[in-house]
Amino acid sequence: MQATVETIRASKIDAGEPADTLNELVAKAAALQPLLMKNAAESEKYRRACDENIAAIDNAGLFQLMVPRRYGGHEGTLRAHLEVSAALGEACGGTAWVVALINVCAWFTALFPKQAQDDVWGANPKARVSGVFTPSSQSRRVEGGLVVSGKWYFSSGSLHADWAAIGVIEHDQNGAFKKQYLALVPMSELTIEDTWFTAGMRASGSNCIVGNDVFIPEHRLLDMMEAIERRYPTECKDEAAYRASFVPFAALILTGPQLGLGRAALRYVIEKAAQRPITYTSFEKQSDSTMFQMQIAEAAIKIDNAHLRAFRAADEIDAAARRDEQLDGVTRARVRADTGMVTTYVTDAINTLLWAHGAGGFAEASPLQRWWRDSNTAARHAVGLPAIGLELYGKALLGVENNVTPLV
Repeated sequence: MQATVETIRASKIDAGEPADTLNELVAKAAALQPLLMKNAAESEKYRRACDENIAAIDNAGLFQLMVPRRYGGHEGTLRAHLEVSAALGEACGGTAWVVALINVCAWFTALFPKQAQDDVWGANPKARVSGVFTPSSQSRRVEGGLVVSGKWYFSSGSLHADWAAIGVIEHDQNGAFKKQYLALVPMSELTIEDTWFTAGMRASGSNCIVGNDVFIPEHRLLDMMEAIERRYPTECKDEAAYRASFVPFAALILTGPQLGLGRAALRYVIEKAAQRPITYTSFEKQSDSTMFQMQIAEAAIKIDNAHLRAFRAADEIDAAARRDEQLDGVTRARVRADTGMVTTYVTDAINTLLWAHGAGGFAEASPLQRWWRDSNTAARHAVGLPAIGLELYGKALLGVENNVTPLV
């Protein structure tokens, strides 16, 4: 599988990222795999990425992948985001998810006015931001901004963040919807409610964050409808990394850890094939079975398909950002569908690999069962649901009005 993935990388469209820089970032992520693997069971047990993992990732500069160079970050492309989170996902899906979500929240932060960016990174260039799109409806307009209360569930990375990006809805005096925002709030003004009890992605620690009468100044409110149309208030318009189409970028980042989980599962099953018989058959080695060989090929092709689709979409998004162009409506809808198809390919491939490997893959001592649970849990993220993505893409292709969601 490694050779296949390297072939995909070598044949990519120019992603605007110097090859040595991208390779260096991916190498740093790959170098952390032994540590993340060592801590995977502990991270899952305690439902949070191990502190040793977080410190090592921070020291490697990988939490600054999407932070502007003005603050000492890498100002990376979407393609770099996928490759780094995939490399981490090969070792620990939950930790990779934390890194992926904190990095995309850094990207969101770089879309805000520079005053808001300075609030986050001015005094601490290594500040980390977690985020939740789902809005709270409890807000009231005051001089200079909004006062907000509520709960925001499934905030991946909140246990390791200095700031939170939260969804907020503003109503007019009659109670009617007025605007929806993404708001930046210091974690010191919020609390965390321990709610993350799940079958998979346990290490992501995606708990609920709670706010009570939190004041958010106007410059820390990003109008979501304007952002969806790629109208960002940042004054730094020359930074191509922050000109990408909003929803395609926000959706596709969910696929990075999945790519890594698929690669890890395929490699593991192949490595064990010469050591495992097929019970109650004449095959002393799984690798001698034609049926097993076909299952491996099927899984490998699906994982290849996931990479090809994810990387094509990332390269298109990055290229349009360099041209300072919004992706057309059909392409944006297709990326929503791409996101769901990538996770479908990976989850299907891991299911096939577990059939091929055998029931031993469900032993607690086997990493396969964790990868299977992590992949299937992550695949259910609302922005990546395959059925919604396909419906949006079908409507776009047929010219049918989208009455499903503005998140395209």
